[in-house]
Amino acid sequence: MLSRAYIGVGSNLGDREGHIKKALELLHRSPGMRVKQVASLYLTEPVGYAGQEWFLNTVAELETGLEPRELLVLLLETEKKLGRVRTVRWGPRTVDLDLLVFGEEKIAQPGLVVPHPRMCERAFVMVPLAELKPGLKIPGAGKAAELAAALAMEQPVKRVGHIQFDQK
Repeated sequence: MLSRAYIGVGSNLGDREGHIKKALELLHRSPGMRVKQVASLYLTEPVGYAGQEWFLNTVAELETGLEPRELLVLLLETEKKLGRVRTVRWGPRTVDLDLLVFGEEKIAQPGLVVPHPRMCERAFVMVPLAELKPGLKIPGAGKAAELAAALAMEQPVKRVGHIQFDQK
């Protein structure tokens, strides 16, 4: 059975747009995975660790036959393939892939919490998510569009374009 999932994609090192594009291509070509649509790219301030470059962020809608834990493992493997090294929490990174929503599931396991526990606090997640699925209900928080509108008034997000990637 196929499930719908949404992931956050970001980069603030090197060729940010190139890293995002490559991550989407790798995911799209993975068994049991299809990238269905991708929101616009947004330029956003770093969160949690200010001494770094601004991020390019987007959200992608996936159709997958993977289980949530399998998808998380694939996201982490993809980050590693693209040179992500985890040294400083919330620090600079070539690519960051976060599992935001997996169908309507609520998961609270060691190393896997869905919906993502901080997504509703971050305009760089909610604005592109609302672009793709404005009526998406985030359990315990509300609709994506309403959350995005409130956060965008407090946190700077600037739409800077759209990513095109090879879906072959």
